[in-house]
Amino acid sequence: MKIICNREKLLHAFQTVAAVAPARSPKPILQKVKLEVAANKAMLMATDLEVGIRYEVSGLEVEASGEVILPVDRFGPILRESNDATFRMEANATGIIVRDARSEYKLPSANPQDFPSIAEFAETDYYELPARLFRELIRRTIFAADNESSRYALGGVKLEWQDNMLTAISTDGRRLAKMEGPAKAIGQPAPLGDVIVIPTRAMQLLERALAEETSEVQLAVRQNDVLVHSPRCTISSRLLEGRYPRWRDVFPQRANSLKIDLPVGPTYSAVRQAAIVTSEESRGIDFTFGNGSLVMAGQTAEVGESHVELPIAYNGPPISIMLDPRFVIDFLKVLDPEKTCTIDLQDGDAAAVYTTDDGYGYVIMPLARER
Repeated sequence: MKIICNREKLLHAFQTVAAVAPARSPKPILQKVKLEVAANKAMLMATDLEVGIRYEVSGLEVEASGEVILPVDRFGPILRESNDATFRMEANATGIIVRDARSEYKLPSANPQDFPSIAEFAETDYYELPARLFRELIRRTIFAADNESSRYALGGVKLEWQDNMLTAISTDGRRLAKMEGPAKAIGQPAPLGDVIVIPTRAMQLLERALAEETSEVQLAVRQNDVLVHSPRCTISSRLLEGRYPRWRDVFPQRANSLKIDLPVGPTYSAVRQAAIVTSEESRGIDFTFGNGSLVMAGQTAEVGESHVELPIAYNGPPISIMLDPRFVIDFLKVLDPEKTCTIDLQDGDAAAVYTTDDGYGYVIMPLARER
């Protein structure tokens, strides 16, 4: 194998793929990245046997095809620390040689035949949606998943498809995020029933790997795993097992609740200010809506008190609810600060429901006040 490559493009691709390789593993080959070079393209690959990625590298000039195993802990710093625009790489039976204008490195390499195979996308039945929308589905739900719960299924994002709409859901039992958008079925893809829960780690990788994609992505479900494919990469992931909560029951059906519009940017700033006095032992902030303002008040022994006011377009009777400000901040920070959102309130003991005009819903359970 012999190539000339654009350093920045290779570095970006390598960092994306290397994030999958585990830092520790009983199988040392998994701590490395495989590079396959053919006459017209080059592919980086990594896996931890739960999540796998194939990522096409652009900006390469191929002088000789082949394959090589790259050590993450050495090859990554070589790419990162160099100041040159291009690299020369070649591999043979003895190892890897990496050169730029003033440096040369020789690294040992494992046998490429020992590297596990990583699924390619050859499906004819799948769901298809814009990459931008899929990233937004991930970004607006992933933070609400619970990676520490004994309920295994909560450690990921659930996907459902119905009436040409793809819905992503995540919850940790105290709050729930839901985002939906249009997606079409190509052929006859496997239904997204109650078992399609993709682990948080795989979703984080998808969001990162698809960051620069502007085209469509394809999603195919197989017996125990899911494949997501774009023109640049293919990511495979095992599905989580376990029973997922009946999430639709979490969204209350209210006839006489109070709906208040809030400016996203100013509200985000005000909640962050009010949260300054909270602690692990005392997380609650009182949110009081009424008389043309939202008043946020917090009090924590040995820390202090906060009182933050925000003008809002609501002049009705006051209504108060105690919420964890971290949960409110998580919701607001994934929204456009120039937009507005709506909070739906029944009373201080019922869930607060936030919604936007683009298919996003978020439920937060209130905190109990000390009596």
